[in-house]
Order: sequence, then C-alpha cells, then structure tokens
Amino acid sequence: MSRAATLALLETYYAAFNAGDWSAMLACLAYDVAHDINQGDRQTGKETFATFLGHMERCYKERLDDIVIMANEDGTRAAAEFVVHGTYLATDEGLPEAQGQTYVLPAGAFLAVADGKITRLTMYYNLADWTAQVVGA
Repeated sequence: MSRAATLALLETYYAAFNAGDWSAMLACLAYDVAHDINQGDRQTGKETFATFLGHMERCYKERLDDIVIMANEDGTRAAAEFVVHGTYLATDEGLPEAQGQTYVLPAGAFLAVADGKITRLTMYYNLADWTAQVVGA
C-alpha cells in the first residue's frame, strides 16, 4: 500500500467518524484490528470495535476538527492529530457523572495499515484534562 493510499484510507475513516457513519468506519478496519483504548486495554476484532462504537455513541457526541494525518513512505504506519469537540451524554463507568458537559480536547492516534485496512489503532488523549473539563475544575 502506498503512502497516498494510506492517507486516503484515513481521510475516509475520519470523515466517517464525523458523519457518525459507523459502517463506513468499520469498512476501513481489518477483521482482526487491534484497538488500544486510551489508558485502557487492547481490544481485538472488528465486532468488538463495533461494540465499542455503540458504547461511545451512547455516552458521547463528538466531532473532530483540525485533523492532520501523516504516514510513512510505504504506508504501513500512520498518525493522526486532531481536536475533539464533544458532549458528555451519559455517565461512563468509572468516570464523573454526565450532565451534558462539553469539552475540547487535543488527541491523537497511531495506526498500522496492511492490505488496505487499518490493523491497529492506538488512541491517546489527556484523561486528566478531560476530567477537569467535565467536573468544572
């Protein structure tokens, strides 16, 4: 896969995220995709990722802005940096109570790509920053 093809794949993936088109997002993933949740466990598989998306949709409404996507020359590894604009809709287990709080949070992802699909997605954002925003600290 070329660098240009990887950049196009990730542009499709993040456009689908912003459109709330989970099917289109899932179409960008390998069947056995590895998903490293920010400050959490690794989950494996497209079906598990679909369950994660359902959970996120229930608890959060998010839009990504200022997306910058980078990839290495052979298109096997990539990174994305963006700003998350969100609303906390329903209390997520272990986190503060949701009351419709809004937040703006820089975040990023590291990705691996093979055969035209995302095979690994490692997310990062500052949980302490998010928490301070939703509790009003």
